[in-house]
Amino acid sequence: MKEYVFKIKRFDPEKDVVPRWEEYTVEMEPFERLLDGLMKIKDSLDGSLTFRRSCAHGICGSCAMKINGKNRLACQTLIKDMPESISFEPLPAFPVIKDLVVDMDPFFGKNEEVLPRLINEEPPPERERLQSPEEQHRILESITCIMCACCTSSCPSYWADKQYLGPAAILKAARFILDTRDRAGNERLRMLARPHGIWRCHSIYNCVEVCPKEIDITGHISKMKRLAVRKR
Repeated sequence: MKEYVFKIKRFDPEKDVVPRWEEYTVEMEPFERLLDGLMKIKDSLDGSLTFRRSCAHGICGSCAMKINGKNRLACQTLIKDMPESISFEPLPAFPVIKDLVVDMDPFFGKNEEVLPRLINEEPPPERERLQSPEEQHRILESITCIMCACCTSSCPSYWADKQYLGPAAILKAARFILDTRDRAGNERLRMLARPHGIWRCHSIYNCVEVCPKEIDITGHISKMKRLAVRKR
């Protein structure tokens, strides 16, 4: 067991005017995750600490937060890979509800704008709508997105323009635009090509650096830019 200092940026709207930092010393085994440490604090040191968690296996994206200056999933980050002092902050760019919990409504609202569902008004086949392995491969990477918001909250374009769709919403649109079973691709491309869409992306690659699923989000956005130009 080794001791680590967890420095957590806290904010309670019922009593705080501005955020404050609090420190906790936690004993951790090398194989434990940062989420385990936060749970130890919650269970044994300070029950008022507030953060989100669900699956704890890198699938739901609930425990996304800013850790030592970088957006990550607390459940995927092993304590053995971290220094003895670790800072925790809520995801940037979103309103803070309490401590490490942010309001995700703006994020999911952008996702809804791009019609995140298969749209096909053609008569359905007797069984499923088939795809070739090559067609499925085109959308495979984008399907792995877990909507954790690490990418959007790390994007300087989104920091400056809250009307910007953001990398996660654009990736979701790309997932259906590239799906051969979908019939609303042109409509989505028009959405992406609007003033607060794909052209706000300046290929800074912050989204790629923080994506816990290692998705080439900037590459997908660039692909959408090329498609939009061809459709003009």
